[in-house]
Amino acid sequence: MIESTILKTISSAFSSLFQASVPADTLALQSTRKEFAGTYTFVLFPFLKLTGKNPEESGQLIGRFVQEHLQEVRGFNIVKGFLNFEIADSYWLAALQQMRSTQAFGTYPTNGQKVMVEFSSPNTNKPLHLGHLRNNFLGDSLARILVASGYEVHRVNLVNDRGIHICKSMIAYQLFGAGETPDTTGVKGDKFVGNYYVRFDQEYKKEIAALVASGTDEETAKKEAPIMLAAQQMLKKWEDGDASIMSLWKQMNAWVYAGFHTSYATMGVSFDQVFYESETYLLGKDIIEEGLSKGIFYKKADGSVWVDLTADGLDEKLVLRGDGTSVYITQDMGTCELKYSNFSFNKSVYVVGNEQDYHFKVLFHIMRKLGRPYADGLYHLSYGMVDLPSGKMKSREGTVVDADDLMQEMFDTAETHTRELGKIEGMEDAEARELYRVLGLGALKYFLLKVDPKKRMLFDPVLSIEFQGDTGPFIQYTHARISAILRRASTLEISADVEADLTLHPREAELIYRLSSYPDTVKVAAEAYSPAVVAQYIYEVAKDYNGFYQEVPIFNEENKSLVRTRIALSAVTAGVIKSGMKLLGIEVPERM
Repeated sequence: MIESTILKTISSAFSSLFQASVPADTLALQSTRKEFAGTYTFVLFPFLKLTGKNPEESGQLIGRFVQEHLQEVRGFNIVKGFLNFEIADSYWLAALQQMRSTQAFGTYPTNGQKVMVEFSSPNTNKPLHLGHLRNNFLGDSLARILVASGYEVHRVNLVNDRGIHICKSMIAYQLFGAGETPDTTGVKGDKFVGNYYVRFDQEYKKEIAALVASGTDEETAKKEAPIMLAAQQMLKKWEDGDASIMSLWKQMNAWVYAGFHTSYATMGVSFDQVFYESETYLLGKDIIEEGLSKGIFYKKADGSVWVDLTADGLDEKLVLRGDGTSVYITQDMGTCELKYSNFSFNKSVYVVGNEQDYHFKVLFHIMRKLGRPYADGLYHLSYGMVDLPSGKMKSREGTVVDADDLMQEMFDTAETHTRELGKIEGMEDAEARELYRVLGLGALKYFLLKVDPKKRMLFDPVLSIEFQGDTGPFIQYTHARISAILRRASTLEISADVEADLTLHPREAELIYRLSSYPDTVKVAAEAYSPAVVAQYIYEVAKDYNGFYQEVPIFNEENKSLVRTRIALSAVTAGVIKSGMKLLGIEVPERM
């Protein structure tokens, strides 16, 4: 890349002009601000002591040296303490030709590293909701980015299919279900079961109120409400393997899984392996014994087992109850071992909300203390909550924004918006419906992915579907516009060829520069575990192309060599947009 060549030449300039040793790897360039001529900027201020001259004189000397030694640099200018380098059109044309001839531009060869990405992690007592959408889209996109970066990726889903919350849905169904099923009611399986989770909470509150009215204090009422006692008794029976309870549990879970399958298909998300908490919750007890024997864990008088992490800036953590039953950290230690035995990963990424930050800090510290070979590769991709204009969601109260409903709302909104803009003229009904799906899902995914994962965010369905601004549909429309240009070029039998010895419009050079940074963007996104890096990059590409399209003629250009080159530039841009959006799990239409 030209950046490293410029930096090496600047290093030589310091040695030759000022007898100063400044290694190239200690230097850096930044993008030139748009109001100034140039592509790359070198900041002079930190080096003025070495040059012994003011910024203008230093810049003139270094700039002339670089221009004399690099044919790729056609000129330079100095703005206060900033040395801006202007790159020759011949370099950009060669870069465009290289991008055009490179298969799978933006992807890296296999690096021999394995990464496990765990995401989704739903509960089988309710349907997926808006928060799950951010989780699934993050996990899916990260997996795609890591594959493009050369990693072998294994996508896994750990389903929470046991525990008191699952029994709450089950006991409510036993009490109030009257034998109805998803088939007899026409309700999707996960929603069907989720309705009984809500019903449990409604009945539970009624019973608490009744007990309080009869003179029981509220805390006691919460513990002694009959429906809660029944759920706890059901959990005990489940743990004991009661045949009738196990049968009901399997049936209700099967309904939920069928619903999840439909939701995942709509999202465009899949997994290589699914773990179930009912099969992993007893794991980890052998690790407790190992930790005790190594002095990493210790027992208290009541028989409970703990780990002291105060020296690591954490606290003391329970890892096994006094009665020998597991806690979440016990299970997660065991699941770590299971996952590594199934897929000997170099890195394991947990896509989990930031409310679990402390839990994962503890887990990772414990695995390091136990000397696990994979411990340093464990990573928590912590993401913030998604808020709506209406406020926080609560599952048990039935106020959660259902994922299926939201996706359908996005499809419907895309249809309304697209019809209003008249973008479906000449389309068959099936093609139009597919366009609404692609636009609606693209708008949703892009809006949830364009924000840094660590940040809490507000999802606005209306803004997300706009065809202007930082939205999925704006980028999708840009791709459709380019596709139309390429179709017209094909009809006119104009080839997409990059020709040398041309003078480029500044918009063309700017766009080629942007496109050339695509591989680096993919690498940065993988290292930062952040799809937002790709999202913002593709938005900038779309903006740059639209600026080019508005200012630079394509078919009306008299110079046929420029026409062919601009067609080639359009084709490369379309390819980068399609590739980048695919890394976000978003499809782009050929026409709209």
